[in-house]
Amino acid sequence: MRAVLTLSAAFPLALALAACGAPSETPGDDTPAAIETDAAVSADLDEDGLPEGDGEAALEDDGVDVQADAEPDAATSGETGTPALSALPETGSLAWAVAGEWRGDAPARDIWRNPRQTLEFFGVDPSGTLVEIWPAGGWYTQVLAPWIAANGGTYVAAHFPANGSESMQAFLQNFSERFSAPLFGEIVMAEFGPETGPIVEPGSADAVLTFRNVHNWMARGFEEKAFADFYAALRPGGILGVVEHRLPASQPQDPRAASGYVQEDYVIALAIEAGFELVSSSEINANPADTADHPFGVWTLPPVRRSSPVGEEPDPDFDQTPYDMIGESDRMTLLFRKPE
Repeated sequence: MRAVLTLSAAFPLALALAACGAPSETPGDDTPAAIETDAAVSADLDEDGLPEGDGEAALEDDGVDVQADAEPDAATSGETGTPALSALPETGSLAWAVAGEWRGDAPARDIWRNPRQTLEFFGVDPSGTLVEIWPAGGWYTQVLAPWIAANGGTYVAAHFPANGSESMQAFLQNFSERFSAPLFGEIVMAEFGPETGPIVEPGSADAVLTFRNVHNWMARGFEEKAFADFYAALRPGGILGVVEHRLPASQPQDPRAASGYVQEDYVIALAIEAGFELVSSSEINANPADTADHPFGVWTLPPVRRSSPVGEEPDPDFDQTPYDMIGESDRMTLLFRKPE
């Protein structure tokens, strides 16, 4: 049974933008077919999971650590010199989840999103309760849910509430159906939004993760509530992992983050004001080539590749080449902890 949590409670916080210097189990027959997460996102969701309105590069390393088999009959052949096949990752390991065939073509973006390295940096315990905030089409769900299920943990998908929207309700139903195979375990569905209550039972989560969403909360003016909700959901010592499009400190911060970029100092200030401690930051998801000043915001870059304002037809004369050369956005990767 899928559980949807709809409790209501929240507390407001006061935090000025000045804080950041702003102006004013083994897959077998039960293994599902590859899930096309990005294509499955409703037209009412943007690439980052926001209801209504996210280049070419060699895949040098998808983050999967496969060990060469040391057995003599699996080593290179002395007669032919043919290299041996590498051993598969151990079932239930993070490497196994990242290498899962059920991910379809999703690994093509691992060079930008670095799922294994990111989750290792966050120190996620797959035997605990993990909440992913606004998983959208489930790009990270494909990795997290099997990994957590294989280790006896609980994966909670906290989506934007339907609030009577037929298209959003259809999207949520589709998400549940696509991740209903035993491989993904029993996914718990929860709600998170501007007016929702507790995401889970207060103090019950071991980890809360969110990927490229802070700008969405800023657009609706509830970023302070968001971090307060995460703090309430976590047990003492629980972790909060945040990945977000990064705006250089030298550029002014729009309070509504219309470009999709957010200053790192502002995100840190939000978390600290909510009661979190900053544990560490990482450049795992950095892209120095991204100047964060594109005509249609972060969505000018791959994978969205927007060529005209929202609501208008794509511009056939727009030169996408320089933006494709940049690749996906520069992103901060921050680890916070709720004090013991």
